Amino acid sequence: MHIKAACLLHVPTLKMDLTGLSSKGRFLMVLCIVSYLYKPTAAEGSCKLKAKFNLQGYKEVEKKTVVIGGMFPVHQRLTDTDSNTTIPPESSDCEGFNFRTFRWAQTMLFALNEINDRTDILPETELGYVIYDSCFTISKAVEGTLTFLTGQDEAVPNYRCGDGPPLSALVGAGGSDLSIATARILGLYYFPQMSYASSCSVLESRFQYPTFLRTIPSDEHQSVAMAKLVLHFGWTWVGTIAAEDDYGKYGIKRFKEVVEEAGVCISFSETLPKIRNPEAIERIVQTVLDSTAKIIVVFSSDVDLSPLVGELLRNNVTNRTWIASEAWVTSAAISRHSDILPVLGGTIGFAVKRADIPGLKEHLLSVSPYNDTLTEEFWGIVFNCTMNYKQVLRGIRRCTGEEMLEKLNNTFTDVSQLRITYNVYKAVYAVAHALHNLEDCKPGSGPFENETCADITKFEPWQLMYYLKNLRYTVPHTGEEIYFNNGDVDGFYELLNWQSDSEGGITYTNIGYYNSTAPPEERLIINNGSIIWNNDILETPRSVCSERCQPGTRMGIRQGEPVCCFDCIPCADGEISNTTDARGCIQCDEDYWSNANHDTCVPKTIEFLDFTEPLGITLIAIAAFGALATIVVAIILLMHLNTPLVNVNDPLLSFSLLLGLVITFLCSIAFLGEPQMWSCMTSQVALAVGFALVLSSLMGKSALLMLRARAVKAVKAAMKAAKAAAAANEQSPDTAVIAPAIPQKNDIDPIHPRHQRAIMIVCTLIQAVGCTVWLILMPPHPVKNTAAQNIKIILECDPGNIIFICSIFAYDILLAVLTFAFAFVARKLEDHFNEGKSVTFGMLVFFIVWISFVPAYLSTRGKFMVAVQIFAILASSFGLLACVFIPKCYVLLIKPERNKEELMIPRAKSRDTAASGSSASLSTTSSSANANGTTISTVSLDD
Repeated sequence: MHIKAACLLHVPTLKMDLTGLSSKGRFLMVLCIVSYLYKPTAAEGSCKLKAKFNLQGYKEVEKKTVVIGGMFPVHQRLTDTDSNTTIPPESSDCEGFNFRTFRWAQTMLFALNEINDRTDILPETELGYVIYDSCFTISKAVEGTLTFLTGQDEAVPNYRCGDGPPLSALVGAGGSDLSIATARILGLYYFPQMSYASSCSVLESRFQYPTFLRTIPSDEHQSVAMAKLVLHFGWTWVGTIAAEDDYGKYGIKRFKEVVEEAGVCISFSETLPKIRNPEAIERIVQTVLDSTAKIIVVFSSDVDLSPLVGELLRNNVTNRTWIASEAWVTSAAISRHSDILPVLGGTIGFAVKRADIPGLKEHLLSVSPYNDTLTEEFWGIVFNCTMNYKQVLRGIRRCTGEEMLEKLNNTFTDVSQLRITYNVYKAVYAVAHALHNLEDCKPGSGPFENETCADITKFEPWQLMYYLKNLRYTVPHTGEEIYFNNGDVDGFYELLNWQSDSEGGITYTNIGYYNSTAPPEERLIINNGSIIWNNDILETPRSVCSERCQPGTRMGIRQGEPVCCFDCIPCADGEISNTTDARGCIQCDEDYWSNANHDTCVPKTIEFLDFTEPLGITLIAIAAFGALATIVVAIILLMHLNTPLVNVNDPLLSFSLLLGLVITFLCSIAFLGEPQMWSCMTSQVALAVGFALVLSSLMGKSALLMLRARAVKAVKAAMKAAKAAAAANEQSPDTAVIAPAIPQKNDIDPIHPRHQRAIMIVCTLIQAVGCTVWLILMPPHPVKNTAAQNIKIILECDPGNIIFICSIFAYDILLAVLTFAFAFVARKLEDHFNEGKSVTFGMLVFFIVWISFVPAYLSTRGKFMVAVQIFAILASSFGLLACVFIPKCYVLLIKPERNKEELMIPRAKSRDTAASGSSASLSTTSSSANANGTTISTVSLDD
């Protein structure tokens, strides 16, 4: 095989044991052996170079001991090339000169010159350099890497051609995408790479990128810092824009993970194209305008962001706050746009450490357009001239080389924000210190096999890698100590705020910092008072999809929308939320209820019908009046005890009836006040027994009246028969008429007072026994009713057992029905005091009251249920008292002349009249004495 130059294999040495190599190492070893042993025949021809790269940069290797490589994106893009495949392809040229990155390249040259002039670092070693322009594209970065490894302009992969000074490390290659591509190639040969601007978190992997180190913090720290910034200001609705590369993709991905875990929602997520695409840029701007998010996080380089900024200016997109990544926060290419302040004013961004580098300004001003093509191109751009003779002939002003850079005010000469520039400076010094440690190794105490040291004039890259991994040094002029933790440095960022200066431009104001090594609560420090937001507003902007839900409401998620877009739903009654943006409402305890604002549980109102309130006082007064009226009636009856009216139907039943009414009147008072065990038992039992006594007394009276009515009806039927017979006798005088038998007293009053009293006693005792069983087994007791009304606790009496109370009062209903039936039969018994009619009306009133009570009781709540029950008791008691005893009292007090024995005679009047108009009268009188005295019962039949 024909090789143009003597080549040295850049793979593990032949002395290594194959068994100790990885599969990749074995492959390279075999390739190495084949390369040495293989001798091509003439028939096989020779190898030829497939392509020649077109690279620009700086190179100084003559008479140098060690060479350090460098790669910087001095240009922004490749020139458009013809895609015609009918002609041989050529390596593309670059365009879009970048003053900022050109300063980075010059900083490396400055650092190398500074190191070569020093006597404390590499005093016997002269550092050379090979620096290429990556043009901010992966293809150029790969071209430069292959060329650098080969050692000549024509790249020969896997070979190091020539016998020049050894290559030490590559400083570069700019953006993360570029470094990822170069790191994969350099990692094959374990060749060190020291990056100054590649912050992508993917590069943390030592498995994929074993020789990659960097002086810029990983984006893992920056993404978390951005998320903490968003959370610090309470923004929950943000948009994101990322460059279409690994830097933007992985940076914004990690940011989303952190904020979404904390409950922040992403309004939109857009990607900046790497190639010119006006339609995509216009679409992104329209998305920004349409979104309600006021906070936009941008992970991009200044190169990729510039087209978007131009479109934002054309559309005058204001009232937004932009969160900038370190790649563009201090970029003059962005901040020096005309009229940029209304659009990007108030931007907050994270910037790497800033430093002043003495002597760098002078070095930048001392560059000459005659040294290299890059500086010549720079010179022509800044001074609008040319050194190309053909262009001079076309009328372009010729550069003299004497133009004064001091008069310019551009990004290249601006050393006020040396951040990435400072990273370049640190990267060069890191390689230099590692080389110094390698050179300073003492034989016999070296780190390698058999405690050997590496030779500075012919060391292997992996040997330098050992010193880089274990490096710790102090940066000149700043005193910052640098060391690598698995290839990375600690995450420290300054927070910058874009504010207007006195000339209407942008100034970067420090408002805080982020330190990844500090305790979690102290990592992000922000001076809120020094921030000026977009449009010079001092108040922190709000960026939410939905306004925060205040206490008393909960968040209701909108279907199909992010969780940050929600409706604030008021908590239901009995539920509260006492925090802002509550996910759900809290149920109050059983004895508590929500207040009007639904943000606090307050004790429920305790409700019962109290003695002291107006309604209670009124009911007590009515009950007392009823009891007093009943007593007055009893006194009146006692005063007239021996009169016919009082004695007409067993006076003892009248007094037992009055006693029962007093009990019912007074038991209603026991329903008032806070329910107690005694009051619950007393009220219910007294009511049941009291009504049983009243109704059984009335039933005893009504039974006698019913029997009298039946007897009178029988006598009346007999008299009608006798009258018919008498009429027939008048027509036939010869016919004898036999008069009907006159009924005796025992026929009219078949039951005696003792029977009536027995009915009363037995019926009342039955109720008393039932109530006693009730009280023993399952007595009524006080309870807290929290279900009837939400905001109140109703203190009431629980009956204990529904079967018992229904049975008890069903018995009273049975007595009432029997009493009414007996009285109804005797209602037509005529005398001057018809007691049967009075009892009938009294029972009708009783039924009407209690039938009306049922719906009224069921339709009320709380203490008014007790009031309705008391009213029913009082109304029915007054009805019975009035209907049964007012007629008697009227006769006893107003019409005493009617209180005569002969007027108490029951009469049955016939409405039949004979055609002849004659009449007959028949009177039968019977008298009998009872055990207590004499009672006269007379039946008179008139026709």
